[in-house]
Amino acid sequence: MSHNSFGHLFRVTTWGESHGPAIGAVVDGMPPNIPFTEAEIQTYLDKRRPGQSRYTTQRQEADRVRVLSGAMLGSAEGEFVSTGTPISLMIENIDQRSKDYSDIAQRYRPGHADITYDMKYGIRDYRGGGRSSARETACRVAAGALARKVVPGVVVRGALVQIGDIEIDRARWDWEEADRNPFFCPDAETAGRWAEFLDAVRKRGSSVGAVIEVVAEGVPSGLGAPLYGKLDQDIAGALMSINAVKGVEIGNGFAAATLSGEDNADEIRRGPDGKPHFLSNNAGGILGGISTGQPVVARFAVKPTSSILTPRKSIDAEGNEVEVMTKGRHDPCVGIRAVPIGEAMVACVLADHYLRHRGQTGQG
Repeated sequence: MSHNSFGHLFRVTTWGESHGPAIGAVVDGMPPNIPFTEAEIQTYLDKRRPGQSRYTTQRQEADRVRVLSGAMLGSAEGEFVSTGTPISLMIENIDQRSKDYSDIAQRYRPGHADITYDMKYGIRDYRGGGRSSARETACRVAAGALARKVVPGVVVRGALVQIGDIEIDRARWDWEEADRNPFFCPDAETAGRWAEFLDAVRKRGSSVGAVIEVVAEGVPSGLGAPLYGKLDQDIAGALMSINAVKGVEIGNGFAAATLSGEDNADEIRRGPDGKPHFLSNNAGGILGGISTGQPVVARFAVKPTSSILTPRKSIDAEGNEVEVMTKGRHDPCVGIRAVPIGEAMVACVLADHYLRHRGQTGQG
C-alpha cells in the first residue's frame, strides 16, 4: 500500500494502524534550528483526543507523543531544537478493543472503506478499519504542530460552523468561545442547540454530518504557483484526504455561483502602508492559486459516520446478503474532532508552500 506521504519540501509520512501497538509520523524537511517541545505538540493532540465528551467516541487514548529523531535538546527544560533531519513522532495505542469488530470480520459495513479495500488489496484490517480509520489523523495533527513553526506569524484556527442542518450565526462569531465548548463552536447559542440535537442523535444510535471552517491569518502573499501548484488546489487535496470528507470550498466556494461579477470580485485600494488593500475577501485569500496576503479561508463537509446501531443491508465476503449493525465506540458527529485535523492539514500545506516559495524566489 503506497501513498502514505504528502507534501514536497515539507513532507509528512504517517504510519501505523488503528489497532496496532502505535501510530506515528515522519516529518521530512523541517528546517534546522527551530525550537519546539513535546508539550506544544500535545496541546493540539489533546484537541483531537477521543473520549473528552459524550459527543465523541469513548475510546480512551492519552495520545502522548514522543519525539524519536530529528531533534536535539535545547537550552530550556523540555525544549528540542530541530536538526534538519527527519523528525519521527510516535503515539502509542493503549485502548484497542479488537473484539468489538469480530462480527464484521467477513461483513462489509455500508458507507465504509471495507469493500473497496478488499476489492483493491484482497485483504483488509477489519479491526477498526486499520489505515482507513480516523485514528491515523492523530499523526497529521502532530505533524501540523511542527508545521505551524515553519511560517513566521501565521495563526491557523478552525471552528465547527454547521452540524446537520443547524448553522451558526456568523454575527455572533467569537474565537474565544470556540475554545470553551466541546464543539469548537464560535457561537455560544448555537453550541447549546447542538448539545440538545446531538443528545437525541446519540441516544438513537445514529450520526450526523458537519461543516468545518479553517482560517489562516498572517499568510504572506505569493504562496502557491500556477498552474499545477496552486495553493488552493493543495489545500483542497489535503482537506479531502481527511476521513469522511466529501466536499471542500475556498472563500465563497459554491456560494460564488449565486453572485454577480460585481459582488464576487474583491475590489482593491492602496492601503495606508502603500500596499494593496482588498475591500472584501470573497476569494478566501487566494487568487490564481497564489495567496493575496489576506486570511486564507477554507471549509470542508464531513459526512455522518457510517458506524451506527441501525441494521443496514450489505453482503459478506462470499457474496451472501446480510445485515450489519456496527458495535463498538463511535462518534455521533465525527466532524467535531475533525476541527484540529483540518487545522493541521492547512498548516502543513502552508509550511510546504512557504518553503517552496522561499526556494524559488529567495523571499520569506
